[in-house]
Amino acid sequence: MTMSKSKTMIAGAALLLALTLPATSGAQSGRPDASKQPVQYGADGGEYTPNGFSLRGRAELTQGGNRLRADAITGVTANGELTRVEAVGNVYMVTPDQSMRGDRAVYTLGDAQVVVTGDVILTQGKNVLTGNRLVYNVRTEAARMEGGNGRVQGVFYPQGN
Repeated sequence: MTMSKSKTMIAGAALLLALTLPATSGAQSGRPDASKQPVQYGADGGEYTPNGFSLRGRAELTQGGNRLRADAITGVTANGELTRVEAVGNVYMVTPDQSMRGDRAVYTLGDAQVVVTGDVILTQGKNVLTGNRLVYNVRTEAARMEGGNGRVQGVFYPQGN
């Protein structure tokens, strides 16, 4: 992989992780802005193409306290801009406040939405929500869980517990 291709892959990974953070998390929690921290990535293999990049085999992107792991992660670019990221197989995304698990995740940068499908589990603290499809907006932190062929189920604990 050449130096410019490596820089493009790092920039794409940085953009993905910066945009997966809730927009106000650093300001409200006192945590440093993770988007200004270095991006680390690893995989058993990877490649860069004119239309994006792919990481295969234990693919992982980390930046600050945020991490995206999957069997494979692919970034799609258009006109040199990262537009979409897909993670497939044993998807696990974690921020300092919550974690999401599923079989597949698609993040569309234009509308700031992550769609996680499969056997989805969303946790925040002790609270747990399960379903078949999760739509999560990284800017507003709004989440919508759908049951698909099953039911949406969850356990929520009041603040005092």
